[in-house]
Amino acid sequence: MKTNPWWRGAVIYQVYPRSLMDSNADGIGDIPGIISKLDYIASLGVDAIWVSPFFRSPMKDFGYDISDYRDIDPIFGNLDDFDRLIEQAHAKGIKIIIDQVLSHTSDQHAWFEESRQCRNNPKADWYVWADPKDDGTPPNNWLSIFGGCAWEWEPRREQYYLHNFLKSQPDLNFHNAEVRAEILDEVEFWLKRGVDGLRLDAITFCFHDQKLRDNPAKPKEERKGRGFTEDNPYAFQYHWYNNDRPENLQFLESLRKVMDRYPGSVTLGEISSEDSLATMAEYTRGNNRLHTTYSFELLVENFSTRYIRETVETLEASLAEGWPCWSIGNHDVRRVMSRWGGEAKPDALAKLFNAMMLSLRGSVCSYQGEELGLTEAELQKHELQDPYGITFWPRFKGRDGCRTPMPWQENAHNAGFSEADSTWLPIPREHRPRAVDRQDDNPDSILNAYRTFVLWRRDQPALRLGDIEFQDAPEGQMVFTRRHPDQKLLVAMNFTDQAATLALDSLPTGPAQEGHGFTGARIEGQQLILPAYSAGYFSLEL
Repeated sequence: MKTNPWWRGAVIYQVYPRSLMDSNADGIGDIPGIISKLDYIASLGVDAIWVSPFFRSPMKDFGYDISDYRDIDPIFGNLDDFDRLIEQAHAKGIKIIIDQVLSHTSDQHAWFEESRQCRNNPKADWYVWADPKDDGTPPNNWLSIFGGCAWEWEPRREQYYLHNFLKSQPDLNFHNAEVRAEILDEVEFWLKRGVDGLRLDAITFCFHDQKLRDNPAKPKEERKGRGFTEDNPYAFQYHWYNNDRPENLQFLESLRKVMDRYPGSVTLGEISSEDSLATMAEYTRGNNRLHTTYSFELLVENFSTRYIRETVETLEASLAEGWPCWSIGNHDVRRVMSRWGGEAKPDALAKLFNAMMLSLRGSVCSYQGEELGLTEAELQKHELQDPYGITFWPRFKGRDGCRTPMPWQENAHNAGFSEADSTWLPIPREHRPRAVDRQDDNPDSILNAYRTFVLWRRDQPALRLGDIEFQDAPEGQMVFTRRHPDQKLLVAMNFTDQAATLALDSLPTGPAQEGHGFTGARIEGQQLILPAYSAGYFSLEL
């Protein structure tokens, strides 16, 4: 296991900095707040922290609209704070991965402020500009993910600019060699400061079709959300021309050359395309593009063991030498216990979802609060901050419900998150009983089950690095083997509230392994018995 790069099989803990811990009583989490919780994060046994954007920004999209790639927004701290975060995290054996938003900037970035002035300034071609059609309408039918047309009129240039997201997030023109070179310099600024990796936001959106061809219509039966509501017109098109263009691969190879100058650094790409699994395989092929990728394929609304198996097997069939990263929750989708947990939402199911995520082949991104079993917060319209939710209310309530502050102390002011009178998003009353202090000393808590499993997983080469092969099982149960030269495990899971009895292709030679936090799974004769909401890990002969 020591010969493999650290990120293979790693558990990466995603921190949404606005909501982890507030150190200065302004109601917003910050970098010193992250530093103050490093002991807690270390106690989870994770390998790295992915810190969502903290760069200078007008915060129209809460940091994903960057106005200065090389500075920290004052609400989060300053560069000295960030350097301390790296130093203290490294001292505890924790790597730091930062979000990099390369496809677009804020409209308040100095580059765009210059570019929009006229058609002949030094930055004139740094963004995607296009003339209107003869009737004055936008150059094509491309749509914004956040609703409506993806083009915005700029009267000073008498042209439209492209924005795949908010109109305050203009897209950079990656067909311009100066832009590509500058973006690589921005990336290297952080590598020189000691970051261990980059999570690449919206990385499939860097290039656009230079012919500006219309996207074709998508039949209704093929419209899948993957983070978008069914009534969002964005789902009405095949996004062939504004996303996942072939030129992107050459840029990724240039980016990889920069990363290779910093041994041990990693790229984690967020993949969103018409066939995200195929794109994940393509973007990690050849050992000269991205190190690993993840997509929204397991962030679906409804849970199905059959779907999980089909998704993993489809990716495995095309992945070749690539390496996947899986997540079942993040800052863009409803919390997993509300999506998949049903009405009852038992603690045992939260433990099982985490164990499943940590047992698939690949690395893992685990979103803050999943170790507590947090549910989606139900907010009123006047409490919303997310422009996505405000636009699509009430059919879609946006992403604020998964971004509420962490509950640290059940009975403390603002649940121990902040000393401010109020917080940037309210702390749900139903989260308080799941606060860290409530779970910390309870050996049966979701939090301690998470810790136990992650620490046990560290010493299981089959789970961290092994191949995966599924066996047939009824809906509600999942059975697969993980095979490594030093270990072979049979993994069996029951996600239902009834005990299950399974006949397997080959039975284990001994009892279930101890130490991973699940008990009760056993062999009886030629059958495997799985209690409700249980998992069993059995050794197999190599």
